[in-house]
This record gives sequence, C-alpha cells and structure tokens, in this order.
Amino acid sequence: MSKFALISVSDKKGLLPFVEELVKHYGYHLLSTGGTYKLINNKGLKVTEVSTHTGFPELMDGRIKTLHPKIHGGLLCRRDKPEHLTQAKNNNIELIDLVVVNLYPFEETIAKPGVTDEEAIEKIDIGGPSMLRSAAKNHKSVTVVCDPADYNRVLEGLRNKNLLPDLRRELALKVFKRTSNYDKAIEKYLENKSKGLTSQEKFPINLNYNFQISKKLRYGENPHQNASLYGRFFEYYEQIHGKELSYCNILDITAATYLIREFEKPTVAILKHTNPCGVASGKNLIEAWECAYATDKQAPFGGIIVTNRNISTNLANKISQIFCEIVIAPGFTLAGERLLKKKKNLRLMQLNDNQNLEEIPEMRSVIGGILAQDQDRKLSNLKEFKVVSKRAPTKVELDSMLFGWRVVKHVKSNAIVYVRGDRTLGIGAGQMSRVDSSKIAIWKAKEAGLDLDRSVMASDALIPFSDGLITAAKSGVTAVIQTGGSIRDKEVIAAANKYNIAMIFTNTRHFRH
Repeated sequence: MSKFALISVSDKKGLLPFVEELVKHYGYHLLSTGGTYKLINNKGLKVTEVSTHTGFPELMDGRIKTLHPKIHGGLLCRRDKPEHLTQAKNNNIELIDLVVVNLYPFEETIAKPGVTDEEAIEKIDIGGPSMLRSAAKNHKSVTVVCDPADYNRVLEGLRNKNLLPDLRRELALKVFKRTSNYDKAIEKYLENKSKGLTSQEKFPINLNYNFQISKKLRYGENPHQNASLYGRFFEYYEQIHGKELSYCNILDITAATYLIREFEKPTVAILKHTNPCGVASGKNLIEAWECAYATDKQAPFGGIIVTNRNISTNLANKISQIFCEIVIAPGFTLAGERLLKKKKNLRLMQLNDNQNLEEIPEMRSVIGGILAQDQDRKLSNLKEFKVVSKRAPTKVELDSMLFGWRVVKHVKSNAIVYVRGDRTLGIGAGQMSRVDSSKIAIWKAKEAGLDLDRSVMASDALIPFSDGLITAAKSGVTAVIQTGGSIRDKEVIAAANKYNIAMIFTNTRHFRH
C-alpha cells in the first residue's frame, strides 16, 4: 500500500530537503497544490496534484481544491476501525499519513500599510486549517506539521518509531494552538473593520484572550505568593537544561529577550532584576562578553546572560566561571552546551527566533483591569534627531549615542547609561531623581575601574535641570543624547555649550516603569 504525504505550504523554507528525505528514504508518494506542487515538481521529485488525485478540478481561483472527501477521508479515517477502512476502500480513498501545511499569511498581510479589505479577505485560509484540524484530530495515525522548524523532528520520528506517538500528539496540539490564534487574528481584523478601525489597529473594542495554564510555578516573586504561568511562553523558548523556571526567571528572560533584539552585531547582555548591568557588541561574542562583563563584575552574580549568536565552547568556559541563573541564546555548540550543563542548576534557554515577537503587545494587570500597549520598538531615526548644542557630535560620538539609546530604553526609569563605542561603562536605574541615576552610573563605572573620559551619556527622558548635565560633564562626558522638552531646556543647552558637550534631542521618550 502506498504511503501518502500531503504538502501545501505558504512558507517554503526548508521544504525541499525535507520532502526529498520523505521520498528517497521513506517511500512517500507526494500530493500537492499550486506553487508547492511546482516547486517540488521542478526539483524532479514525483508528485501528484491534488486535483488529479481527487478527480475534481480546482475552482473559483483555487478557493476549492482540497475540500474533498478523498482528502479529508484520507486524513480522518481511523485505522483501528474496520468499517472506516472498508468505507475508504469502497470509495477509492487513499489513506494520508503525513500532512505538511502552513497557512496563508493573513497576519502578515493585514500588518502591511494600506492593505485593502479584499486583499485581507483573500488571505483567509479555509482549506489549510481544515486539513490541519482533520489531521490533528486523527493524530494517532497521522503526523501533522504546521511549522518548518519541526521538519527535522519529524524525520527523527520516522527513523525512530518509538518517538512518533508522543511527537504526533505534541504536533497536533501545536496545530490547534496555531489555528486558534489564526482565527483570533481574523476575528480581531473583522471586529476592527466593523468599528471603523484601521487594519493596523492593535487594540480592539473587546480584548479577548483565552490563556490556558502553561505551568504551575513553585511560587511567585516571593515564597509566600502562589503563581502560575499562562499562555504561550514555551512556544518561544526551549529549556534544554537546569531547574524549573521561577516567576522572577520568566520576567528576567522576557526583559533579556527584548533587549538583545535591539542589536545586529554580535552582542552580549547581562541583566539583574530585569535591568541591564552590562551590554556590549563586538566582532565576536568573546569580545562582546569581555566588555559587557567588565561594566559590572558584581551584579551578574545570580544574573541573566543573553546573546544573539550561538554560544561557543570558549564563551561557555568564561560563563561557567561565574554564578548565574540563566543563559539565553539562539543555540549552543555541542561542546559549549556540554560544558554549561556541568552546572546542574543553571537554566539554559534556547530562543526560537522564528516567532514574530514584535506583534505581541505588552500587558500588565492593574486594579480592576489590564493595561495593553505596543512594545517600545521605535528605532533610532536620525531624521527626528536635532542637534541643539553649538558643537555637533563627531561620527564616533554619534555611534556611541545610538548604542546608548538602544540600551537605555531597557533600563528602569529614571535611567541613565554611560557608553563609549559599542559598550556600556556605567548604568543607573530606577531612581526618583535623574541626577541620582547619573551619580550611580558614575559610581558603578569607578567601582569597575572604567574611565568615563570621552564617554557619552544617554537619558531615557528629558534632563530637567542643568545639574545632571554638569555632573556628566565633570565625569568626562563629551556628548549627551536625551529626549528634550524640559521647561529649562535653554539652561541645559547653555550648560552643554559651556562644557563643549555635543547634545542631541531625540523627541522620543523611553520610560520603563
């Protein structure tokens, strides 16, 4: 009996090597549609169009192609029921053992500026969710894949049949989560349209989230507080080692992830209680680590380390020399992972970077309700910046300003960050007075033995009085980046000119409460 795999995807990343394995090593006969069929056929692999398989043509611009008994019968037929198998045989329904489907990019389409209603509606997938749900319902017999990241896991399951039952159940759950979120996106779009809101409006009139419990935590921020985690946190991360996560760990991991995504160059950030205490970029992670760790060698004790590159054996060796709670990275070399796993309590988290984190709103509970907002993902726009001092910043100073501006928005307000180049020198966080945050940053730099000469100061909001700027100038600062907008701006600018400081107003604030 032939083994059939049904392949129909919008995201074709990694597809061809996967289907080649299916055909050459596992003897699958491929069924496919549209662009996916053409891609597979052009590769020279044997593949049958769904319309040929069903004997029914695609209709209505492809709206009707997989909604057919030969498709859904092949997916839903229970292999343990003789009457099902008899009905399938009598109606020439071939059993389909594997389904690889991902959905029309509805969310991506409605996120585009100026998208029309017709464009959005045409990206509402009907056949895709139907196939996924049919296969997921019958996951005891059918393997269903909605995410290209799972291709290798499926191949491993086919090689080792003992892994297949648990994998099928896990992938089925992933399907129902995916189709549920897909339907929520459509619901939100249509609701916004009915209320006259734009397709880019993220906050509907009614905020409906059906968060399921993900994990009951040992306790909350303190041992006397009960706590649980709800939602999809573990879809974005894989914990590959260490003790189970605590309430505070999850907050720290979230803060670290948002921070590290600011940077493209190899970067290391070290955080404590969601505040960065050292951040640096470099030619490689070793160089970045040395500068980030040098910012503050005390605070990382029991802290969080995050990188935007895979962690090598060399970096793992350096990290293993200090005590930290969590290490987060896109991946680890085999030797690096093995080295870090020698610390039995160290939590190693692998970030799944295939998820669209930017679309997740930030939500916080308040008395009687919830606050929701976009993430603070506003990028540095030089066109909005204004040089307000007599002296414009040099290229070196401007680069330092931009680095500091990316870091300071992740520091609790009032926030001050001293930087030089692509590294932090001193960080002051969470003080009631901005000048106090500045003094703390200076003190931390001195404690670390770091010279602030020719450094740059970044402030998350306006500098209200000249004393903060004078304090920075006396410490060695030559340039300042801040929001501007104080009633005493003239006084602050005058102080900048007196000390020959280049100062930029960004007209953007980065409060973080």
